Amino acid sequence: MNITKGGLVIFSANSNPSCMELAKRIIQESVRGKDVFIIQTVSKDVNTIIMELLIMVYACRTSCARSIIGVVPYFPYSKQCKMRKRGSIVSKLLASMMCKAGLTHLITMDLHQKEIQGFFNIPVDNLRASPFLLQYIQEEIPDYRNAVIVAKSPASAKRAQSFAERLRLGIAVIHGEAQDAESDLVDGRHSPPMVKNIGAIHPSLEIPLLIPKEKPPITVVGDVGGRIAIIVDDIIDDVDTFLAAADTLKERGAYKIYVMATHGILSSDAPRLIEESAIDEVVVTNTIPHEIQKLQCPKIKTVDISMILSEAIRRIHNGESMSYLFRNIGVDD
Repeated sequence: MNITKGGLVIFSANSNPSCMELAKRIIQESVRGKDVFIIQTVSKDVNTIIMELLIMVYACRTSCARSIIGVVPYFPYSKQCKMRKRGSIVSKLLASMMCKAGLTHLITMDLHQKEIQGFFNIPVDNLRASPFLLQYIQEEIPDYRNAVIVAKSPASAKRAQSFAERLRLGIAVIHGEAQDAESDLVDGRHSPPMVKNIGAIHPSLEIPLLIPKEKPPITVVGDVGGRIAIIVDDIIDDVDTFLAAADTLKERGAYKIYVMATHGILSSDAPRLIEESAIDEVVVTNTIPHEIQKLQCPKIKTVDISMILSEAIRRIHNGESMSYLFRNIGVDD
């Protein structure tokens, strides 16, 4: 699907179910000297989606578009944004590919790590979904004043603190959860391999061994007894850690449990597991299509964030300041 107005052209790529055939769009619409916005989000086949975006960007570049702005609400491979042992930083590779293809500006939302913006040599607007999620809490959760914001791990404590401060609520942190999928052992990048023959090490290299971490038994720092627990995070994909957190909160006395996240990937058996779990409701935004998952699990609710994306497109096209969209946004939001 394409929309044209004056010097503005908006393409909706094939990740959107309502879009039309890409070839027909390009044939029917000239982009010469225009601001082109390409909207692309992530579906099941992420690598195909990435290639389609790169091809569209390059096609617009060779067709003499004035500017090419990618609107990518969920940035793929955003969790692979740091070096683990000898692993690769895939987010950096993807950023380089986008810039090389001809992208001149990127609009995205709630990057997994804000430092990903530094991988690009073009302007990046990292919009926030927190105002919409906070509004949902205030309007859709009865008696939210009796709630506590929960971080399912110490790593997400800053986000939870930000939500708690804005809602004037307490905070709880779950500590000691099972090792997650981002660890070096689970993702297969535990390098170098263990040395079986101690004599193989040069005698002059007396490198002290680092004691491996052992997580303590699961504990909840903060009072959740008789309260509504609202777990906040940026991505919900593999739901195992969320289910474990929900069970722990139930054991500690929480009588209702919500999970709120910006990006609802909800892959594999996530809808079924959520439906059978102690979680009462999962709230995600529509940065990623999840209509099928909602049919499988009525507990999944959607918050629409199209308003802020459309306003970002309008402001960039008109050369207006983007500061309004970041008002009262803190570093941890």
